[in-house]
Amino acid sequence: MRTRVTELLGIKYPIILGGMHWLGRGRLAAAVSEAGGLGLVSAGTLGSRDELQAEIDLVRSLTTKPFGVNISLGYRDMGEFFEAVVHAKVDAVFTSGRNPEKYIPQLKDAGILWVHVAPTFRHALKAEKMGADAVVMVGIEAGGHPGPDDVTLMASIPKASSIIKIPVIAAGSITNGKSFLAALAMGAEGVQIGTRFIATEECIAHSNVKELIAWADETDAVLFNLKNGGRTRAVKKEAVERFKAGTSLTSATAKDDNANDFVKVFRDGDIEAGLVIVGQGLGTINEILTVHEVIENIMSEARESNRELDSFFEG
Repeated sequence: MRTRVTELLGIKYPIILGGMHWLGRGRLAAAVSEAGGLGLVSAGTLGSRDELQAEIDLVRSLTTKPFGVNISLGYRDMGEFFEAVVHAKVDAVFTSGRNPEKYIPQLKDAGILWVHVAPTFRHALKAEKMGADAVVMVGIEAGGHPGPDDVTLMASIPKASSIIKIPVIAAGSITNGKSFLAALAMGAEGVQIGTRFIATEECIAHSNVKELIAWADETDAVLFNLKNGGRTRAVKKEAVERFKAGTSLTSATAKDDNANDFVKVFRDGDIEAGLVIVGQGLGTINEILTVHEVIENIMSEARESNRELDSFFEG
């Protein structure tokens, strides 16, 4: 398959692993890259430059294909992580959160591709003007922090792709071949996927989380207002309670009293300890597969759906 995203990143399929705090580790990133997409190691919740380097080394021990690093700004000073990716000569860096402008020259000087994750059209336009090689447009459907505006991909992607000259990548509830093809039909040249890759064998998330994602539907993913004024999309508490009542969960015991709620949920499987962050696309996720199976299923379904669409125009 060929789009400007595949050509830019040197990948077989225009499928990118979304940045996911704590979950975007080396094994998952390597699996996505090895299967033809672009895997990203998420630096945001790693404790140090050395930890990031260890994850980068792990990726390179598992695949020779292109991969990148997601660096989310706004949590703390991320300068050492930009130094690490330059030193390691990764293929691409995806930034999100606050303005990464002061770090861009060192990426450009090192020949590293820079892609910015934009929650709104105005952010995407600014990233293009700053020299981004591509932008990711995040819809309100997405998990995590979908941005301040309640704008869907169906509204944002056609606009962005008709005005922005660099490649546009769609993110938000893309889980299968139909949603992948729909994103391309709207003008995107690639997709970024998060929730679907949580429910894979290579993801380090606890089995309780994976089973919850495979069980829940699109109405179970709602927006929560956080104490810091932001908001995030996650599984609503009522759905968690219904799931626990009807499912035999793997015993979950906290391993570290000092661990934050996010780690207790995703590492230890205590799905009541905090928010299980997901996008609305979880309604189309019904089983836990390998990353390779997920990507091949997406591409197979996209091809079949494309043939069906072609048949509508015959005659």
